[in-house]
Amino acid sequence: MEKRARYSKAFKLEAVRLLEKSDKTAADLARELGVRRNQLYKWRDQLGIRGVEAFPGHGRRAGREDDVARLKRELERTTEERDILKKAARYFARESR
Repeated sequence: MEKRARYSKAFKLEAVRLLEKSDKTAADLARELGVRRNQLYKWRDQLGIRGVEAFPGHGRRAGREDDVARLKRELERTTEERDILKKAARYFARESR
C-alpha cells in the first residue's frame, strides 16, 4: 500500500493560483504538479469556502473528529465479532440436538 502524499499549504495555494490564472488545462497542470486533477478542484473549493483558514494542518482530523473516527472503527470491529459469535452459537446449538 502506498503512503498518502502530503502537500504543504503553500503548495496547495500555488496550485490553486495556477489553476485559476494559467492557460493550461486542469489535467495538464495536475500532471505537471504530480497530483490528481480532482484534487486541484477540491483544493480550489476548500479555498473558496474557508478562505485564509483553508488547509489548516497536516491532513489529520482535529481532536474530537479523531475520537469519533476511532470509535466508529472500534464499533465496526466489535459488531463483526458479535456477529461471528452469534453464528458460532447457532452452529453449536444445532450440533447439540
